[in-house]
Amino acid sequence: MSEELRIGLPDPAEITDLAEARTAIDAIDAALADLLARRAEVAAVVQRLKPVGGFAGRNPEREREIVAAMAERAPALGPRRLARIMNAVIEAGLEVAEESSAPAS
Repeated sequence: MSEELRIGLPDPAEITDLAEARTAIDAIDAALADLLARRAEVAAVVQRLKPVGGFAGRNPEREREIVAAMAERAPALGPRRLARIMNAVIEAGLEVAEESSAPAS
């Protein structure tokens, strides 16, 4: 069963004070944390399904496609910034996948 995540995105033009801005950022960060955790879970499935998983199985072409699609949605961040962000996200997901597949000691 899939879950649905909904978050009301505040209009920055309507934020009038620091407390309100921080509350908005906290809500966005909470949703982002949920999304990153779910992404890591799905990435672990990808690692299990690939013939060569882990860091050795990284697909630079696929990563470029991800960044390009994200840059279309978030042009202010641009491909260079998004590439750095997604590299960190992908590496964190691979680390989680490796940790979850490692035999218990």
